[in-house]
Amino acid sequence: MTHLATLLTLADSRLPTGGHVHSGGVEEAVTEGLVRDLVTLRAFLRRRISTTGLVGASIAAAVHRGALSVAAADIETDARTPSPAARQASRAQGRGLLRLARRVWPDGRWDALGATPHLAVATGCAGAASGLQPEQTALTVVYTTMTGSATAAQRLLALDPGDVAALTFELSPLCEQSAAAACKELADLSDPLLDVLAQRHAERERPLFVS
Repeated sequence: MTHLATLLTLADSRLPTGGHVHSGGVEEAVTEGLVRDLVTLRAFLRRRISTTGLVGASIAAAVHRGALSVAAADIETDARTPSPAARQASRAQGRGLLRLARRVWPDGRWDALGATPHLAVATGCAGAASGLQPEQTALTVVYTTMTGSATAAQRLLALDPGDVAALTFELSPLCEQSAAAACKELADLSDPLLDVLAQRHAERERPLFVS
């Protein structure tokens, strides 16, 4: 079985994990004038897919395969997330996914995750519980890393939804390439710009998005 419907559900932006209130740094990038239109949004998304998406997917895939314990994965994720604000956002979304996973797969060993797991760690456990392959779990991480920021930018810049959707189709091969790379080994790169944007956003008064 391919569990395609499960894959599509985990990658759905309507999944009630709290992801819709996080922009992945794009709100701050818009505020700073770094993202202004489709051209600059494309550059931002490519950067996010190839860094944050790749790293998160590599953690999730390792947890899914059992190559990393939950405790080790939590430490590895912290080490790869220099920004305290980004760590907090990850754990907030991980908590949301854990809450959902307990309802969907009640027989899972969810207590091992603690109360606020990182999103990538929770996704790895949910992917394994759902019957997905590690490659599919990795792809959900990369894909939602892209679409979360794309949807936020659409709202912030009043972009044509069709243009943004076309952009996500354009970037889908990069998502697949990043997911494949994530399954080979743990990625250990970070993006200082995204870290700075995350921290600046946390200090901003009355932002539209949590992160």
